[in-house]
Amino acid sequence: VLEISDRDFIKQNRGFSIGNTYYKFQKYLRETFKNYNPNLIIFGHSNNIAVDTFNEFKNINKNLVISHWNEDPIMPGLEDTKNNIKKISSFKDIVDHTFITTDPTIFKKQNNELDKLHYIFIPVDKNIECYDVYKLNPDNDIFYAMSHGVNRASLKKGKSDSRSFFLDSLINYLDDNINYDFYGYKNKQPIWGDNFYKALINSKMGLNLSRGAPTKLYSSNRIASIMGNGLLTFIDKKTQFDKIFNKDEVVLYNNVRDLSEKINYYKKNNSALIKIARNGQKKYFNLFNEKKISKYIVDKSFGKSTSLF
Repeated sequence: VLEISDRDFIKQNRGFSIGNTYYKFQKYLRETFKNYNPNLIIFGHSNNIAVDTFNEFKNINKNLVISHWNEDPIMPGLEDTKNNIKKISSFKDIVDHTFITTDPTIFKKQNNELDKLHYIFIPVDKNIECYDVYKLNPDNDIFYAMSHGVNRASLKKGKSDSRSFFLDSLINYLDDNINYDFYGYKNKQPIWGDNFYKALINSKMGLNLSRGAPTKLYSSNRIASIMGNGLLTFIDKKTQFDKIFNKDEVVLYNNVRDLSEKINYYKKNNSALIKIARNGQKKYFNLFNEKKISKYIVDKSFGKSTSLF
């Protein structure tokens, strides 16, 4: 596997003209392709690959398979959805297979132009999700972290977020002895990298709350961090994750009041908390580890019969 980072290349080769660097990157891709002549290209989130570059690849190798993965949210009603769908669809004439982290029916209701559209789950990797929090003794009860953009260090002033309103209601319902640790909320700024994991493993439970309305089989990649590190994980029932995980592996809630009651309950029932957290982590790694997800993408790309779960 040869890995290429468009952002690293452009950052390292940036001169006085950004446009010039973009064209340098296309040249680098074409030369690399000619040298290796791969059978499969898998690319992710990028605005730095020209459609013409992909066309040149296919002219060189008529048997080339191109697959695209994208984990951006595509639920109706979210501000970014139209742009995300437009980006995914822009490669429809080039891509052989597209992999998204939302049930494909949600995408097709908004844009039905893609034929080979597949669902993938956010993978876990023991080199990254390396903690067993249910074996530890965290100081806090419930963890949640959000931001107004990937790796953005501070919240945008004047920006409202439905997740903040949700947390406001949740806090009002929680028992007084619940220690919650919320980031990107009120006066606590977002956290990233090692600081994120240090905070994460200092709570027994984690809230898997994504932007926008709960949508069938969609989660941000925080679900891998929470479940993969062995926190008891709460997920909105409307996501239909009960198709994957049972009641002994995650805790599904109906609304904010129901969520608060369940957090209060597991605060008092540590043995049940540990059992579900351990089971959820085990199930996640069995189904969606990095090797299985990679194999699934490769097999699907080459037209082999395979299933995700």
